[in-house]
Amino acid sequence: MSLTPADTTSAALPPLASRQAAKSQGATTPGVGMSGSNIPAVPPAPALGVASVSHLADKLAEYLSPADLKKVKEAYRFSDEMHLGQMRRSGEPYISHPIAVAEICADWKLDAQAIMAALLHDVMEDQDVKKEELIERFGAPVAHLVDGLSKLEKIEFQSQIEAQAENFRKMLLAMASDVRVILIKLADRLHNMRTLDFMTAAKKRRIASETMEVYVPIAHRLGLNNIYHELQDLSFSHLYPMRYRTLAKAVKAARGNRREVVNKIMEAVKSTLSMAELDADVTGREKTLYDIYKKMRSKHLSFSQVLDVYGFRVVVGSFADCYVTLGTLHSLYKPMPGKFKDYIAIRKLNGYQSLHTTVIGPYGTPVEFQIRTQEMHRTAESGVAAHWLYKSGESNPSDLQQRTHAWLQSLLDIQQQTGDSAEFLEHVKVDLFPDSVYVFTPKSKIIALPRGATAIDFAYSIHTGIGDQTVAVKINNETSPLRTELHNGDIVEIITDSSSRPSPTWLSFVRTGKARSAIRHHLRTINLPESIALGQQLLSQALHALNIDADLQAPLVERLLNESSANSMDELYADIGIGKRMATLVARHIFGLIGGEAASMPVEHNSGSELDPVTICGSEGVSVQLAPCCLPIPGDQIIGQLRRDQGLLVHTSDCSQAKRQRAKEPDRWIAVRWGTELNRRFDCRIKVLINSERGILARVAAEIGESDANIIYVGMDEDKDNVLDQLRFTVQVKDRVHLAALLRNVRRVAGVNRILRERN
Repeated sequence: MSLTPADTTSAALPPLASRQAAKSQGATTPGVGMSGSNIPAVPPAPALGVASVSHLADKLAEYLSPADLKKVKEAYRFSDEMHLGQMRRSGEPYISHPIAVAEICADWKLDAQAIMAALLHDVMEDQDVKKEELIERFGAPVAHLVDGLSKLEKIEFQSQIEAQAENFRKMLLAMASDVRVILIKLADRLHNMRTLDFMTAAKKRRIASETMEVYVPIAHRLGLNNIYHELQDLSFSHLYPMRYRTLAKAVKAARGNRREVVNKIMEAVKSTLSMAELDADVTGREKTLYDIYKKMRSKHLSFSQVLDVYGFRVVVGSFADCYVTLGTLHSLYKPMPGKFKDYIAIRKLNGYQSLHTTVIGPYGTPVEFQIRTQEMHRTAESGVAAHWLYKSGESNPSDLQQRTHAWLQSLLDIQQQTGDSAEFLEHVKVDLFPDSVYVFTPKSKIIALPRGATAIDFAYSIHTGIGDQTVAVKINNETSPLRTELHNGDIVEIITDSSSRPSPTWLSFVRTGKARSAIRHHLRTINLPESIALGQQLLSQALHALNIDADLQAPLVERLLNESSANSMDELYADIGIGKRMATLVARHIFGLIGGEAASMPVEHNSGSELDPVTICGSEGVSVQLAPCCLPIPGDQIIGQLRRDQGLLVHTSDCSQAKRQRAKEPDRWIAVRWGTELNRRFDCRIKVLINSERGILARVAAEIGESDANIIYVGMDEDKDNVLDQLRFTVQVKDRVHLAALLRNVRRVAGVNRILRERN
């Protein structure tokens, strides 16, 4: 393959006058302390100032057909022509960047369309090339890939955060339809991170933080282990440069001190495996600097206390040999209890498989071994990309491809139920955290969930309809609360009821993006009339406080909707009702639209108390909830908290939890009051201190019943002084007067020493 035109001559031409700075980058040295595996993530970056394609041509010639090579050559020529004269901040011709990205993709053996898209990935964003032109020149698949990689800089956004969220949303949705989009994007980000030194310190930190927050978890989720670790280390080096340099220096010094131990272990392992007639490839590997730093921080250790900086990887010929090797190593070195993990029997969510064991090596040093087959090793290093070439010709997709497809499909499900880009990105980030727990359905199917996931997350992972109708759960055949956190090996059975609906309180403990988006979608749609009515009332009060008529004229409504990105006033009211928008801020915006100076008006943190209080009847449905921490009842002084997508939460005014939250977000609190027509009963917790004697529980329960109150929970525990026992009841009463009468009646029961209302 010969890609000859303008390999380096473009550097001599004057730079383009437009859009150069948008993509200009610098150059840096690859991260120190990376994995010492036999398969490098990518080749070393080309020398500064050289934009040659000969290395790329050699790689592509190994697996592409002559016809495909010709198409790639055409894409290169077009990209070189479009970027002619454009320079990177380092002084390199800009074309060197697309070439480097294409080389990384070539290491993964991506097809010709992906390589072409890698070479063209910036022409739409930087040079105003239209998608239609790319379709005409290179075909629709290549054009769709490039379009998915291009940012949305032409669109006006209200904030930088919103623009960034929308860019990620577009990229992730393009990834859902074609995983090559994210593979090319990760290659693009990796090369930019490798060449970040010429940027300002502030821009380095911003790009490194974005990489650590979004791209590192995506690389892990797709099983791109090498890219995952290198992006981590490069981000670490720019976020904390002093810590990075200090740790790199310490690791370099430790290499010499520990070389004798490493060599001794290597020789012993190779000799033992050879005697057992196991054909194995044994390599030493070093923890990445970020992994060492993370361990030091999480366990509060100094560098000298981190003993397992080195580990070993054993690659064997077959599945069975993995377990034979494990037994052989355990006969050589004593295993550490609780430090064995079988990721072959139960693979990780991203397809990773290996046996992990930590043993006590020479001189009492902990040493970790990873044991895997060659196929497992390929998947561990390159994840879903490893299957691109090897599996593309097979009719049945691999297990990893099926898992990846399921996750990408879940992105589309979340998108359909999500209101805006920032919320979509929030949901996706939740699912990108690498730690997972593995639980079982009653039929022994394995379900992988993020660490900290609850029974509700499990229900939604099965099906949205099951999650919506969940009423109870059995974990290991025992009934448990829905908020119970799941652990590895739990057997989970969901109990449903067709009349059941999601509760806003679930949002406080669900962990997965799918569950969170489904619950919020339900709250928006099923309870829309309630949310609209509440939002209309809140906005009317906020406008009244600014002496503005709540009956807005049509031209003003049209301007308001255009500037607030809402489709209708009902949608705007609903957003206010569920806490997504603040009524006071919307009112100030309206004030500005009619000629006032809303931007200069001081924000009254306690403005809620100056407005007419919102009336609470207790029967509004899920748009208004009574806080479980204090369980207010009619007669209590109350205050309302507007929570994002959870409506109005009502606390007692003296609730300690409400006071703490009000100090953090004072603008989200409004004045509320009880209505006059209350046709329901309210939960209330009481604690009864008793002498432990026969029949006392029955007498107290009977008195509560005689007081016209319902008992919905009863529990008993010993007092800390071991003198009195405690009975705990949750009862339903009409109001404070009813509760006071109940307390008086129970206090007269023989054996009752004290009774009081209980609050968290």
